[in-house]
Amino acid sequence: MMINAKINNMEIEVPQGTSILEAAKDIGVKIPVLCKHPDLPSSSACGICIVKDKKYNKMIRSCCTELEEGMDIETHTPEIIKVRRSVLELILSAHPNSCLDCGKNRNCELQTMASEFAMRSSRFDTVIKNKEIDYSTGSIVLDAEKCIKCGRCIEVCQQRQDVWALSFLDRGIHTRIAPAGDISLAESPCVRCGQCSAHCPVGAIYELDETKIVLDALMDEDKYCVVQIAPAVRVSVGEAFGMPLGSNLTGQLYYALRNMGFKGVFDTAFGADVTIMEEATEFVNRFVKGKGKLPLITTCCPSWVDFMEKRHSDLIPHFSSCKSPMAITGVLSKTYYAEKMGIDPSKIFMVAIMPCTSKKFEIKRSKEMYASGYPDVDVSLTVRELARMLKQSGFDMPNLPKGKADNILGKYSGAGVIFGSTGGVMEAALRTAYHMITNETLENVDITPVRGFAGVKESMINIKGTIVRTAVAHGLNNVNIVIERVREALEKGKEMPYDFIEIMACPGGCIGGGGLGYKISNKIRRERLRGLYREDEAIKHMRCSYENPFIQELYSVFLDSPGSLKAHELLHTKYKARSEYKK
Repeated sequence: MMINAKINNMEIEVPQGTSILEAAKDIGVKIPVLCKHPDLPSSSACGICIVKDKKYNKMIRSCCTELEEGMDIETHTPEIIKVRRSVLELILSAHPNSCLDCGKNRNCELQTMASEFAMRSSRFDTVIKNKEIDYSTGSIVLDAEKCIKCGRCIEVCQQRQDVWALSFLDRGIHTRIAPAGDISLAESPCVRCGQCSAHCPVGAIYELDETKIVLDALMDEDKYCVVQIAPAVRVSVGEAFGMPLGSNLTGQLYYALRNMGFKGVFDTAFGADVTIMEEATEFVNRFVKGKGKLPLITTCCPSWVDFMEKRHSDLIPHFSSCKSPMAITGVLSKTYYAEKMGIDPSKIFMVAIMPCTSKKFEIKRSKEMYASGYPDVDVSLTVRELARMLKQSGFDMPNLPKGKADNILGKYSGAGVIFGSTGGVMEAALRTAYHMITNETLENVDITPVRGFAGVKESMINIKGTIVRTAVAHGLNNVNIVIERVREALEKGKEMPYDFIEIMACPGGCIGGGGLGYKISNKIRRERLRGLYREDEAIKHMRCSYENPFIQELYSVFLDSPGSLKAHELLHTKYKARSEYKK
């Protein structure tokens, strides 16, 4: 059913159920918002989006009010603007005036709105409660003093991620954001996914900045600095420089990082190819040879691993023991690369550029992350941190020449690059598993049933007459759907619904990671995804991991074979049950 109404005297027709905010957007009218986010349901918390219903002469909140038949709406009269200014003044009266040293300076929606409304003074006294900044996770920072109580972070943490690390405490003017029980984030169920920081409109939650550590290392003549970039990085960093969504800057990043002073420039997509060799071997051993329990569940995502160890530790026997591509590239830099180049591994300082805040946690999570005798990865930076470093270094990213990675750990297949998207790990693994099972090359490597943004994607993949039942889930609220189906089969003796499961904590996978640009929506995720699959298709001669000649050489001269004893010592890890609340 269609609705006919007026907005600013313009006739409009929209489907029933469309909010006034969305209807106005459809005709090019921008109504300001602070609490509304395209990923999340409306909360009507901020009150900035008020408009006037002329028929009843009353102000209503456009984000949560549906346009009704015959409505006559005004959105930007002097009266409405005056009310919005008053609301903004009230918000600012409880917000610190410390923009210069804020983690979201120039990326703050409140700062932008205050500038648009020319907020030079306020009629209200400033009421700010001094709250201690929470650095406890070592990944994300909670500065509750800057919270505007929009509720975005709580909605995404509780409903989208099912983590429940954040909540509102106290009431009225004393309302504040904190973990339940007023404990630290590290003591809470937080899995450091960073979705709260990606959705926060202000500087209340942001990534821990470690760029100074990297800059100091680059100046240290005793360190041999190397760097790796994850697949999702190449199709997202351009947003910080005003480039079209999904722009692929792989070559420009290689050039910039080498000119920054990194002596080795690698690609995490190479590590993804190694991960596939190990994980596909693991799957074939379980699926074909019966060596291990099915389903096999992937573990490349550190927030998912943290979530699993806290909530689903009974399923540890089903989890792949293979490390993430980041950790694999890191350990190989301090073993294989160091050996080939004749470099003392103790001097190698590995920096990983990731789309993820929880990678900062992963590099320290267990003793297996020190398989070379040194940390696999010394520092993990988010894309936001990288963008700041690139700007500090004066790089004009859109116009940089294209550089090259060091092939020893830099040449990758199309399968390696699609790791950055939900379904990419599954598709890459199946391409290689097909070859391992049949000793043939898959004729059509585009396994489309595992692609897309459906929260849970179930498929039956035919491997030359043998059916592999797969599930792909992204966003931790969707993960629980899949895991409960597995647990029900185990507990009630039913037929197992899946053979192979891919899980990513963030909506969209790594292309929706908590360490990417602060603006996020399915439109943005979709363009980043397209950027990755365009590159996969462009590598026509090498779209499967086992086809990578540098992977073949790695196993031939260093690791012996996928799943070998040496491969397990360096490339695999162990898991253990953890308390949901740190004690």
